Amino acid sequence: MTEQEYLKAVKNRDKAFDEKFYYGVITTGVYCKPSCPSRPALPENMRFYATCEAAENDGLRACKKCNPRNDNPLSKVAEYIEDHADEKITLDTLGKISNLSPHHVQRKFKAVYGVSPKEYQNGLRLNRFKSALKEGDDISGALYEAGYGSSSRIYEQIDGRIGMTPAAYRAGGKGEEISYAIRACSLGLIIMAATDRGVCMIHFGDNEDALEDQLKSEYPYAALKRTPDSSDEHLNRWIEAFEQHISFGAKAPDIPLHLNGTAFQIKVWRFLMSVKPGEVLSYKEQAVRMGIPKAVRAVASANARNNIGVLVPCHRILRGDGSLGGFRWGLDRKRALIDAERKA
Repeated sequence: MTEQEYLKAVKNRDKAFDEKFYYGVITTGVYCKPSCPSRPALPENMRFYATCEAAENDGLRACKKCNPRNDNPLSKVAEYIEDHADEKITLDTLGKISNLSPHHVQRKFKAVYGVSPKEYQNGLRLNRFKSALKEGDDISGALYEAGYGSSSRIYEQIDGRIGMTPAAYRAGGKGEEISYAIRACSLGLIIMAATDRGVCMIHFGDNEDALEDQLKSEYPYAALKRTPDSSDEHLNRWIEAFEQHISFGAKAPDIPLHLNGTAFQIKVWRFLMSVKPGEVLSYKEQAVRMGIPKAVRAVASANARNNIGVLVPCHRILRGDGSLGGFRWGLDRKRALIDAERKA
C-alpha cells in the first residue's frame, strides 16, 4: 500500500483494513487499528506498521479505545455500539458481550472511554445526524437514519451541542447569521465570532485571512458579517472587553458562550471554566477532578478541540512533568497567558 492508501483507510475508519496494518501516532505514543474512533492525527505524526509487535518495538503502546490486540472486552462493547447505534441497547446486552455484569460494564466503560455506553451511543447518533444533514438529507430522513424515534429526541441532543436548528446546521450553517470581528492584542490577532446565543469562537493567529478561513471551515455556508460592517453592538462590546482583558489585565469579561461539541467535550470545557486564574493542573489531575481518572487521553483530546480560547481556559492544563504540553495557538501564547495570570 502507498502512504496515501494508508491515510485514506484511516480517514474513512475502514474496518476492512483492520489487522492488515496498524498506525502509530508519535505525539501520543499510541498505535491503533485503521477503524479507531479516536480523532485522526496529523499525517506527519503517523507511522504505519504491519504488526502490533513492530509498533511496540518502536516504543508505542496499544490504544485503549480500539484495542488493536483484541484483548480488551470493552472494545467489543464499543464496536457493538458503533454497529447498532440506531437501535435500543441495554446494559444486559452489553454485559453478555463483555462477560461482565451490567453494573461493571457501565463503570469500566466510563473509566476507559470517559462517557457511559448510552452517552457514547448518543454521540454516534448525533454525528450521523449532522453528517446526513451536511450531505443534503431532509430532516425527517436524517432523523430516521441516525436512529432517533422522534424529532423531540434529536432537539434534546442538539441543544447546546450543534447550537442551531437542524435546518441551519445542514450544509454548514446555511441560514445562520454569525457576526465576527478581528482585532490586534498583545498576543497577536484575535477573531471573535458569535451567534444570537453567544460567542462560538475565539481564535488567535498572525494572519487575518487564516483566521477567517478557520471560521469559514466551521460554518462554510453561514451568513458571516464582520464588524464594524455589522450592526452587532453586543459583539463589538464583547471583543473590546476581551481585548482589554488580554492586553491590559482588565477583569475577565462575563460574556455568554455558545459551546458546540459532544456531551463529553462540553463536560470537559465546563470543567475548564471552573479552574481559577493562576491555577494550573496536569491532564491527569483534570481527569481525576472530573471523576474519570482513566480518561486522561480523552480529556486531553477534548481540550484540544476547544474553539473558545481563554474564556474556556484550556491553557491552564499542563503535562504531568510540568512542561507546557500542547496549545493549538502556540506555546508562546500559552506561556504568556499563564505568566500574566500568575503575576496578576
